[in-house]
Amino acid sequence: MRRRDFMITLGTTAGSMSLAAQSALGSQPGAPGRKPPAVVMGAFVYPSTKSLDKVGYYSWPGSGFNAEARQAEYMGRIRKIEEKLGMQIRMEEKPLEDEAGVTQFIQSAQKAQPDGLLLILFKKGHWDHVMRIQKEIRKPTVILASLGILLVDHIRQVHETPGIYLINALDDLDAVESGMNAIRTAQWMRESRIINIVKKEAPTTNVPNLGTEIRTISIDRFAEIFQRTETGGPVRELADRYLKNAIRIEEPTDADVLEAAKTYFVFKQILEEEQGDAVMMDCLSGISKPPKHVPPCMGFMSLRDEGIAAGCQADLNPTLTMMLIQQLFNRPSFQQNASMDTENNLYFGAHCTCPTKLFGTDLPAEPYILRNHAEAGWGCVPRVLWRPGEEVTMALYQSSETPSMMIYSGKVMSCPSVPPTGGCRTNVKITINEVEDVCDVKGMHQCIFYGNYTKQLKTFCQLFNIQVVV
Repeated sequence: MRRRDFMITLGTTAGSMSLAAQSALGSQPGAPGRKPPAVVMGAFVYPSTKSLDKVGYYSWPGSGFNAEARQAEYMGRIRKIEEKLGMQIRMEEKPLEDEAGVTQFIQSAQKAQPDGLLLILFKKGHWDHVMRIQKEIRKPTVILASLGILLVDHIRQVHETPGIYLINALDDLDAVESGMNAIRTAQWMRESRIINIVKKEAPTTNVPNLGTEIRTISIDRFAEIFQRTETGGPVRELADRYLKNAIRIEEPTDADVLEAAKTYFVFKQILEEEQGDAVMMDCLSGISKPPKHVPPCMGFMSLRDEGIAAGCQADLNPTLTMMLIQQLFNRPSFQQNASMDTENNLYFGAHCTCPTKLFGTDLPAEPYILRNHAEAGWGCVPRVLWRPGEEVTMALYQSSETPSMMIYSGKVMSCPSVPPTGGCRTNVKITINEVEDVCDVKGMHQCIFYGNYTKQLKTFCQLFNIQVVV
């Protein structure tokens, strides 16, 4: 059953919704408890120490390795991972020792159809059992073998195999958590819905590979709700917060800020009515003359700060990327237009909206200035100031039957003043680690966020057969 089949629908209108009621909804429509949890089935694979004692030969990991004690230790960590990620990790109580046990596990998993597998190996000679399970069940599989169990040929066999994430390291349960988080995120994406706001309604579709649903509604509906939404009460409170928290206000008037705050409540109402988890909008068509609504950039900022992906210009790939980044790392991200400082070999990205909670939705915001929309010349948008020296990741998921993801990393150098710099209001210049010439960076509307998470993104891509592009 998909999440939305049993989601609670709230009928409160944006005009009358209090901030307390907004808070009670949780940080986002897809908050824990409103979707079925991801389910992973798992097993430890090894012969009992007692049976090895009878044989008198242990092979790797050797006679000093207490598999039963290690299993108990690992289970304590796995239960914490399960609780932290809000998912179910159903581990077999007894280790899989022989073909009969492996067959029974395979049959159970084929019937249950979990979202993924977790296989923990404590004996080199049982590697073939692990390979058989993965081959016959064909689900994304995380394999953990503590250091000193596998040899090089085993590692090379699956190190780059799509659908498998092999962790061959000393008791690395943090890496297991990363793998479980990837499986949880993929399940969340399958259960999620993007509300696409464009000129005309269109039939509902699903994203290939990820399965995310796209429900398209008319921009006229957004404009109608916008016109009906009153500017008192919670709208006024949000506008006051925008004004209070800004380090400077340049072009926008108080009325501009008030109208900008309304867009947040319109988005929230539409997300609730359509049971959506993210939104994307053909925003530029709505603000051209004659305008149907003000620039929605402040509303987008607040949504992203809450953990709700909000895609500019109804662009699907960055919207999907923002959703993935938010679920994997709890980091809002910055969809931007790509450019380069060719003389200093720096990437330059800019757009007229950006989240402020760049360190995470539950952490303090970065400073921002209130400006008008750079290209339209009116309204209220944020200029968010990125912190020089912070490591960043830049990614763009590309949806198709054979999906790919562009992945880059770098460091923030500066946010040039506007003017003299042209372009959009929020901008950032960054180094790029993966290419010598920054002009070789691929893509447009890529998403930039704080922290170097290239390894975790590559793990996600390997588990779900997504080609990595640099």
